[in-house]
Amino acid sequence: MERSMENEELSKAFVQSFAMKGGDGPHSYAQNSSIQRLAIEAAKNLLHCAISNHFDPNAISSSSSTSPISIVDLGCSTGPNTFIAIQYIIEAIQTQYQSHNLPTPEFQVFFNDQVSNDFNTLFQKLPPNRNYFASGVPGSFHGRLFPRQSLHLIHSSSSLSWVSKLPKEIIRDGSCGAWNKGRIHYAGAPREVVDVYEEHYKKSLEAFLHARAEEIVRNGIMALQIPASQDHVIDDGNDEKLYPGRDLELLGSCLVDMAKLGLVSEEKVDSFNIPMFFPQLKELKKLLLSNEDFSIEQMELLDGKFLSVGNVEMYVSHHRAALEALIEKHFGEGVADELFSRYAKKVLEFPEIMDMQNLKIVLLFVLLKPKLHA
Repeated sequence: MERSMENEELSKAFVQSFAMKGGDGPHSYAQNSSIQRLAIEAAKNLLHCAISNHFDPNAISSSSSTSPISIVDLGCSTGPNTFIAIQYIIEAIQTQYQSHNLPTPEFQVFFNDQVSNDFNTLFQKLPPNRNYFASGVPGSFHGRLFPRQSLHLIHSSSSLSWVSKLPKEIIRDGSCGAWNKGRIHYAGAPREVVDVYEEHYKKSLEAFLHARAEEIVRNGIMALQIPASQDHVIDDGNDEKLYPGRDLELLGSCLVDMAKLGLVSEEKVDSFNIPMFFPQLKELKKLLLSNEDFSIEQMELLDGKFLSVGNVEMYVSHHRAALEALIEKHFGEGVADELFSRYAKKVLEFPEIMDMQNLKIVLLFVLLKPKLHA
C-alpha cells in the first residue's frame, strides 16, 4: 500500500501535455512519420518472436476465458503507424492461439496519447476491415491510464524519448546553474543542463514502468522500442560535430536568429525547451535492468539503416510534424513557416545531419514481463 501511494505521487509530477501536429495536411504527423513507420517495420520480426516465445495463450485463457485480449499502443499519435503495429501484434497472437489449438479470442485495442492529440483524425483513419474493437484513451503514459491487471500486451514505439514536463531548473531566470539560456535543448548545453535533463528522464521512465506494472496482467508482456544514444557519445557535444540532439540545437539557432531580428521574443526563446532526452545506451539498459517491477526477457538493437532521410523537404517536414504544435503553443501561431524555412536553409548547409545514424542515435527493442512479487 505504501509503495502504491508513492508511485501515484510520482506519476502526478508528469502532467504537461505535448502532441504531434494533427489533421491530415502537408505538415501533419500522419503525412510525415515515415521514419517511425520504418522503425515499427524493423521491429516486426522481433515483435513476432517475442509473442511466440513469451505470450502464453494457455495462461491467458485460464485466467480470463471469455474476456477479450486487451492491447494498448502508447504514444499512438494520429496514425497510420499505430494501425500497422497493432495488426502485426494481433496476427502474431492469432498464430499463437492456432498453434495451441485454442479458439481465437476477441481483441480490444486502446490507442493512447496526450489529451491534446488529434483523436478525430485517428478515428477517421481506423481500418474499416479491422478485426478488433477500438477505443481512444487520452492522457500521459507517465501515470496510470487503466484499471489494475487489465492489459495483456503493452506496446510503444519511439515515444519514450519524450518526457511529460520540463524540469523547472532549466527555465528559471538565471538563479540556477542549469538555466538553459539561448538554447532549446540540452544538446551543446553545459553539463548542469544535461544532468537535470538526465535526472528528469530517469524519474519519467520510472513513473512509466510503475504505472504499467499496475495495469498489466500477471502473464502479460510489454514490448518497447526506445531511442537512445551510443555509449561513447559526450552529451555536451564539445568533442564532436554530430551528436544526439544536434538537429534540435540547429533548430534552436534559428529561433535565436529570429529573436535577434525581433521576430520572436528573446525571453520566449530562453524559456522554451524541447522535452526530449536520449539516454546513453548503457544507462538505459541499467535503468531497465534495475527496475523492481519488470524482468527483461529480450533486449536487442534494431538495424538503424532506416534512420536516414535524404530529402531536405522530407527531413524538415518530419521535424515540423513532431514539433510544430509544441512550438506554436509557446510562441503563438504563425511562427512555424518562418522558423522551418530558416531551418531548411541550415540543413542544406549541413546535410550530414539528415542521417540520424550520424547523430549517434540507436533504437533499443526491449521485451519485459511483470515480476511476480510475493
